[in-house]
Amino acid sequence: MKTAIITGASRGIGAEIAKRLNELNYNLVLNYRSSTSSMEELINSFTNKGTKNIIVKCDISNYEEAKKLIEEAYKNFGTVDVLINNAGITKDNLLPLMTEEEFDQVIEINLKGTFNCCKHIAKRMIKQKQGRIINISSVVGLAGNAGQVNYSASKAGVIGLTKSMARELGRKNILINVVAPGFIQTEMTEKIPQELKEEMLKNIPLQRLGQPSDIADCVEFLISDKASYITGQVISVNGGYYM
Repeated sequence: MKTAIITGASRGIGAEIAKRLNELNYNLVLNYRSSTSSMEELINSFTNKGTKNIIVKCDISNYEEAKKLIEEAYKNFGTVDVLINNAGITKDNLLPLMTEEEFDQVIEINLKGTFNCCKHIAKRMIKQKQGRIINISSVVGLAGNAGQVNYSASKAGVIGLTKSMARELGRKNILINVVAPGFIQTEMTEKIPQELKEEMLKNIPLQRLGQPSDIADCVEFLISDKASYITGQVISVNGGYYM
């Protein structure tokens, strides 16, 4: 039975990926930062009751806490096959109004948090001589977006980080890729005003928002044997919003 770590697993895309990997018979290390009740609800929703799941509360933007997350995973399972860096936040504001704190917080969690987890698991995966890392970026890391210079920069950074790591670790049979979601139906997009959402849909050729399951489908493929010759790639799941 394989093991996966998922950061930011309490809701949205992270929770959907967790449900999918549970169906695929993975033991799971589920990371969250604040919502304990959401994690308990998530595990109770799992249809496969034959796997082992542990919950680890930590702030991955903290170097030492991220290290403890990886250590806890290996302590419980001995090996980790997949790391999915999904944790992320937004602090939207126009550039003239954006505070230094708003910029720093988003970079710390979205970019540095991804680095921290990859850094702490790299030597262990090298020793294993195998592993998969999936970093969740965003369409705005490719296309940019007004009011999101911090978020766009963090997600673009994740792409550069991934490509460099893929070059370093490929010889050790460690495959590292990016999934870049477009506008996905989550709690985050539900907060978008209806008028803005309708305008946004005009620029999506498929004329609809994506579902968290669309991202889980892509992750499922990238961690499968069918993707054994794919590394350093950005897979966009955005309905054609950005090509």
